[in-house]
Amino acid sequence: MAGQNGNSSGSEMTEKVNTNIITLTRFLTEEQAKHKEATGDFTLLCHALQFSFKSIAYYIRRATLINLTGLAGSANVTGDDQKKLDVISNELFIEAMRSSGKCAVLVSEEEENVIFFKNNAGARYAVACDPIDGSSNLDAGVSVGTIFGIHKLSDDSTGTKEDILKPGSELLAAGFTMYGASAQLVITMKGGTVNGFTLDNGLGEFILSHPNMRLPRSRAIYSVNEGNSLYWADNVKSYFNSLKELQENGKPYSARYIGSMVADAYRTLLYGGIFAYPADKKSPKGKLRILYECAPMAMVFENAGGQAVDSNMKRMLDVVPVDIHDRSGIFMGSYDEIEKVKAFHKS
Repeated sequence: MAGQNGNSSGSEMTEKVNTNIITLTRFLTEEQAKHKEATGDFTLLCHALQFSFKSIAYYIRRATLINLTGLAGSANVTGDDQKKLDVISNELFIEAMRSSGKCAVLVSEEEENVIFFKNNAGARYAVACDPIDGSSNLDAGVSVGTIFGIHKLSDDSTGTKEDILKPGSELLAAGFTMYGASAQLVITMKGGTVNGFTLDNGLGEFILSHPNMRLPRSRAIYSVNEGNSLYWADNVKSYFNSLKELQENGKPYSARYIGSMVADAYRTLLYGGIFAYPADKKSPKGKLRILYECAPMAMVFENAGGQAVDSNMKRMLDVVPVDIHDRSGIFMGSYDEIEKVKAFHKS
């Protein structure tokens, strides 16, 4: 028997269980307690947000099995073909915001116009979201994500388009969820730290896994769609060509490009470097949307110690969108890497 052979000690060893688990719900509740003026409305809004993220993660995991991949037969307002999961995720998001009772104004990539929840009396928040960013990659099993930004209504507002057409510097909170090997939620609040949570499918909870995320000051990694280089401005071409030359360490930069903004941004956030989607001759204003892609990501990167600028080298968080689907070019990443980009644009 095992006991007689002296081999029982290994089988009797018990796994140490961490009972001090910080869930997203606990994290938000503890953050709320730090602010005496907090009413709990923002926390309730975030609970509705995380439910939509869990739901989208669930459907993405089962997409191929229940025939949710492929096109839905329509296109959204920005001209992208809509996937079945795009439509479902959009509806999930809208319903989550409606039922929260705390959202007055909602902008979605999938909706041409602003959605107003006039029945949510006393709602004080405006939310912008891209329900599934990178959905063209879904059929190939590539990571996609949800990006969101939250503004607070002014005291005298009853909920108008102007409540959302604000620069990112006025965001109350922002973040994204990446649906990959696991669902990763990154969230930050105005003037706060950046915190990452991983969805535990067994518990059905987002667990704090990456507290106080900080970007390395510099890293020799760049992420950009070089298929567009034919259309780039000369200073953009010069900058990226310089990265392919030998650096001080005797090596060129490494290229990493997934083609899903959330996945590329998350990797850059973890390891450092630069992610870019410059404006070009084909898209003079840029390709990415300010309200629900550029501004929320810029807030995350700045709060993590990095920088984010548009193609004119203007701080991304200072860019004011002229309409809800307004676009911009963007460079974001480690602080020193963005400084190098700026230097090329000065010259």
